Amino acid sequence: MTQIPTEPIGSIPRPAYLQEAMKAFSKSEIKESELNTLFEKATLETIKELEATGSPVISDGEQSKPSFATYPIHGYPHLAADGVVIPFADGHTRQLPKITAGPFRYQTFASSYLEKAKRYTLLPVKQAVIAVSAISLLYPPEGIDGYAQAQFIVDLLDEAEKDIRKCLIGGAYNVQIDFTEARLALKLDPSKQLLNAFIELNNKVLDRFTEDERRRIGVHTCPGGDHDSTHSADIPYSELLPLLFKLKAGSFYLEYAAEKEKQSVLKSIKENLQPGQRVFLGVTDVLNPRIETAEEISELLIEASRIIPLNQLGSTDDCGFSPFADDISTARNIAFSKIKARVDGTALAEKKLNSR
Repeated sequence: MTQIPTEPIGSIPRPAYLQEAMKAFSKSEIKESELNTLFEKATLETIKELEATGSPVISDGEQSKPSFATYPIHGYPHLAADGVVIPFADGHTRQLPKITAGPFRYQTFASSYLEKAKRYTLLPVKQAVIAVSAISLLYPPEGIDGYAQAQFIVDLLDEAEKDIRKCLIGGAYNVQIDFTEARLALKLDPSKQLLNAFIELNNKVLDRFTEDERRRIGVHTCPGGDHDSTHSADIPYSELLPLLFKLKAGSFYLEYAAEKEKQSVLKSIKENLQPGQRVFLGVTDVLNPRIETAEEISELLIEASRIIPLNQLGSTDDCGFSPFADDISTARNIAFSKIKARVDGTALAEKKLNSR
């Protein structure tokens, strides 16, 4: 019997009361304890709503993460604001901080979010972590007196390993490495040297895990999704995928629904997907408010199954729905409706494939 696994990417838009509370806390208008209470409330509500969609695997919706990229350094004492700037197609930017002193240590591990989520559900919980390549961008190009970049990388690899390992030990169904800078690396450096460096760095972390452990580790990539805009959607997937599948991970979660050249994407996946790897295709466009139908999603998966072996195919969403805490471009109810459509559409594809 054909089965197509389906999983979310991670983030869900935060409820309005939490958005307002986060703003109030930033202005010192409410206490941290009050904010934490609302984080717990939003996490519980999100998990219950995800369960109601029928999703067999869930996340905490990243309700209490400051952002998918910077949670490890939240509260790090040696930061400056003027780090790497990431431009988006609509003209807005995101700017990473930079570290100013070492030794570098994570302030928060993703396992802390996992631990809280597992209190509220009996369903499998996946946990997203940020890629070591993204955190490597925090080291300033001018260097740091008394803290060489080489030592920073040693420290960073240790911390990134801990981040993943703590989640595996903590009972995560799987761990998803968010590697959204992969496609951006090709835009910044068409020679592919930067992307190759990112791949090598991430593999240095993955090499620290056994083959069995790596089956529970996946990689997510997309062209960015923030305020309904992207940072690298103009870069062809065919340039990225041959290198991406060199990562020593068990699963790959790929933005797909928003791709215009779907046949070329599927062809590239087939040519580069390794034995033992599974690709989860995004079947909901998180930047488009239109809610896909189950029939549309079913046909998308059936079409993909003609090219990608069924035992290596899964479904997901193109990206998280709100990877940064201040992104309110997608309504919360739309996100849950799209997730339900994905779940129902995947089940419909299974039914049709099994009836043949």
